[in-house]
Amino acid sequence: MYTIIKRYYGFFVPLFILLGLVLVGTVGFVVIDGYKWFDAFFMTIITISTVGYEEVQPLSGAGRVFTSCLIIVSFGTFAYAASSVTKFVLDGEVNEFFKQRRLKKVLDKLTDHVIICGYGRNGRQAAQVLKKHNKRFVVIESSDKITDLLTHQYQDLVIAGDATTDEILLKAGIQRAKALIITLPVDADNLFICLTARNLNKNVSIISRASEDSSDAKLRIAGANSVIMPDKIGGAHMASLVMKPAVIEFIDFITGQGGDSINLEEFSYENLPEDFRNKTIKDLEIRNSTGANIVGYRTADGKYVVNPSADTKLVPNAKLFVLGTPDQIEKLKKMMT
Repeated sequence: MYTIIKRYYGFFVPLFILLGLVLVGTVGFVVIDGYKWFDAFFMTIITISTVGYEEVQPLSGAGRVFTSCLIIVSFGTFAYAASSVTKFVLDGEVNEFFKQRRLKKVLDKLTDHVIICGYGRNGRQAAQVLKKHNKRFVVIESSDKITDLLTHQYQDLVIAGDATTDEILLKAGIQRAKALIITLPVDADNLFICLTARNLNKNVSIISRASEDSSDAKLRIAGANSVIMPDKIGGAHMASLVMKPAVIEFIDFITGQGGDSINLEEFSYENLPEDFRNKTIKDLEIRNSTGANIVGYRTADGKYVVNPSADTKLVPNAKLFVLGTPDQIEKLKKMMT
């Protein structure tokens, strides 16, 4: 409540002054001339607004002095309050106030969402991919000019502020978020956000951008699960397109650029139903049941196996990578629930 009043003091301060004046006037008429409460309120309103109606009941000498003082004080106060409230409305601050209220209600209900810190080139690219897959995300950006460029079905979920502060990350729902994507151009800022976010949520997946090679290890120590260097990846990607263009384009398609046609999914051991755990790939019969193919396997110690054998056993901390059509993947997800 204090934060709201502080932000919109230009509206609330004159309003509180006006309400205080009405209260003083009402009490004054009741105490000095014995008015009834409603009559006193009415007398106060017509006095401070200088409407000029006749008195509700005859005033005593003290009542006339009080009324004169009330008129003198209220003349400037009423004009100030009226102009301040009018300015607040005309400047669009009323719409902003209710927009922030709606934003808070939506953010309080969000779970399993993605937070994007920074909406520069990398942030926009991340948002575009998430948009294709209908994944809900929140953008934190300090520049209003940049966030005005944001267009997606959740474009109202934009927080203007500094992502390095606990307050802003908590407002974005960091404690309930699935992942945090940090794309700020300064590595020191990214490092600080990593430290703050990891402290607020031990389980959130953090993907951070880095500009310098030396920042990689520091960001991982700070809590980042993955560190991406756009310049290095971009150059390697372009070279790969020269050597194996069709292969790289196909990999790009199945790993995220294909939007709704994405055909590659990962399944963690911890998310598998009990009857799927500690079984071999052959026992699962995923190919026969859904038509999808298991094309990769990550062992408990983080090693990757391409085209794992049918005798490969699912153990804790392992992951399966499955390739198939959208319908096949959907059937598999239903099996997994």
